[in-house]
Amino acid sequence: MHEAIGFLGLGNLGRPIVTNLMAAGHQLTIYNRDAGKVAPFVERGAVCANQPLDVVSPGGVVLSLLWDDASVETIVRSEGFLARLGTGGVHVSMTTLSPDCSRRLMALHAEHGSAMVEAPIFGRPEAAVDKKLWIVTAGAEAAKQRVRPVLRAAGAQGVFDFGEQAGAALAVKLIGNMLIISAMASLKEGLALSQKMGVPPQSVVDMLTTTLFPSPIYQSYGRLIAQGVSGAVDNRIPAKDVGLFKSAAEALGVSATVSGTLLSLYQ
Repeated sequence: MHEAIGFLGLGNLGRPIVTNLMAAGHQLTIYNRDAGKVAPFVERGAVCANQPLDVVSPGGVVLSLLWDDASVETIVRSEGFLARLGTGGVHVSMTTLSPDCSRRLMALHAEHGSAMVEAPIFGRPEAAVDKKLWIVTAGAEAAKQRVRPVLRAAGAQGVFDFGEQAGAALAVKLIGNMLIISAMASLKEGLALSQKMGVPPQSVVDMLTTTLFPSPIYQSYGRLIAQGVSGAVDNRIPAKDVGLFKSAAEALGVSATVSGTLLSLYQ
């Protein structure tokens, strides 16, 4: 029998994930600030929640895929959310949070008898559609075991676990995103040079990504940049995520030279 799930956040990645969960047979109750985005899913059997609390069932499973620390913390601390989730409840946070925020929220869940599982995602919306997401997890073992089939149903081709320490999965996510954003910045600069020199950018991408750099990141972002797809690189996500990496590194006394340079490009 499939879990009934509460879901918070219908952004570009949230929508295909919800589609996957419903296709797998899960009954969803969905909250989104713009209720209009929920309507297509209601037509397919989902329930539209009027407030975040309405997605929570006692001892149930809630998935959130929001923007940042503040958006997740506001919902977790909202009146009744943790009290209703209660003993045995699991909140799967798929948002890219700061490790510090996750530590606070994991502790807060534990005080109410529930668990928060970190489950940040690697993958663009089209990867979610194709069920080719990579998800990294951290949190209480029993809670992770319970939601692992849900993560698979959400579109994960692989789930990698990093233990029970709060912040562990988010550290992996921030490192991965910093490397991705480094690649994006390098590709953008390199392909701008090829364009100015009259060397077709797509030909450059084709050669390099089938020889020296046969990586999905170089292949997908190289193609988007070569094709001049608007918004392929310049958006709010790089600045947010590199900023989180830089802050986490500096707090631990780790050099943040590369992330600082990247942040200056995207702010």
